[in-house]
Amino acid sequence: MDFIGPTWLAAAGLAIGVVVGFAVRRARLCTFGALEDAFVGSDTRRIRVFALAVGVAIAGAQALIFFGLLDPSRTTYVATALPWLGVLCGGLMFGLGMALVGTCAFGSLIRLGSGDLRSFVVMIVFGLAAYATLRGVLAGFRISVIESFAVSMPPPIRADIPGMFESLTGLDLRWVIAAGVSGALIAPALIDRRLRKAPRLVSGGLVLGLGTVAGWLATGQLVDEFVQTSAPQSLTFVSPVARALFGILFDQDALLEFGVGSVAGVVAGSFAAARLSREFRWEAFDDPHEMKRHLGGAVLMGVGGVVCGGCTIGQGVTAGSMLALSWPIAVTGMAVGARIGISVVMEGSVLQLARSLRLLPTAPVRRKRKGRSDRSSSDSFTASVDIDRNAP
Repeated sequence: MDFIGPTWLAAAGLAIGVVVGFAVRRARLCTFGALEDAFVGSDTRRIRVFALAVGVAIAGAQALIFFGLLDPSRTTYVATALPWLGVLCGGLMFGLGMALVGTCAFGSLIRLGSGDLRSFVVMIVFGLAAYATLRGVLAGFRISVIESFAVSMPPPIRADIPGMFESLTGLDLRWVIAAGVSGALIAPALIDRRLRKAPRLVSGGLVLGLGTVAGWLATGQLVDEFVQTSAPQSLTFVSPVARALFGILFDQDALLEFGVGSVAGVVAGSFAAARLSREFRWEAFDDPHEMKRHLGGAVLMGVGGVVCGGCTIGQGVTAGSMLALSWPIAVTGMAVGARIGISVVMEGSVLQLARSLRLLPTAPVRRKRKGRSDRSSSDSFTASVDIDRNAP
């Protein structure tokens, strides 16, 4: 039997998505929740787990490169130029959007699998905004204006961290850099005694990192380059959601790809985890204010995710596994955008951020009106749960 072709790619994406979605749902791991924990509660445990996922992904992906199973120059993350403005501004937009929604695109798929109808609406709007930016009315502006602000790499150097060091020193330090960065990201999770009491949370990070490696391996090996020319890819949840929406409406053949399969798999895996733990329940918007906030956040994430070149998983983990130059820029933009968004959601104004940084004088505290729904990620499956409860 020939295990090469789009059907097998979609099946691989589905299988990887199911495993990742199940593990992340059980671990209650959320990118925005991790940032909110760190910014608001000074709790870095979930940040450390995400760092663990990136470290594992780097170690695994670079091992694939070492053994000749993956060519980084064929991926979209290691290109000949770095569109720095789009990556930074898109990251800011995405971070602000996920603060308004209360989770990222990946987290919305996890929520959807556990019965959150708000995420169903968010994913539709998100997919429409992403497709409009990818190939629709906003594509021309993105390509001709935003992506024109790019730094070209001197041939044969590519836009990754090892390539940058090679251009500066003339030495190929890929394996030294990969080992150093991977170790530095994994170590904080290993030395945190609190995480030893939360094995389910740690396992969620490990599965996310290994799932990213599996994605690179699958898309690098299950494609016949003489029949189908496609770049290797791994977990990301911006353009695959947009393409899934397009495929459902217009072209069912477009559904046979790794990214779309992984989107469906994450929802299915989250559903299985929610049913197993008896936590599946239908949820909807509380009021029009909450709905408007979610819709606005979905548009920002859709547009920002395409402009940035990925979401918190696509840029934060998958691009990180390639040691792409876009990775630290995107993650910084998303973190800053999320911090601004938290101030908007919690305080109703970005001025509070300046006051918290002592850039403006402190204003007298005003009471909020009762009945106003201003929930952040606390209305998701992540924020109201003590991490220590992840221990079986």
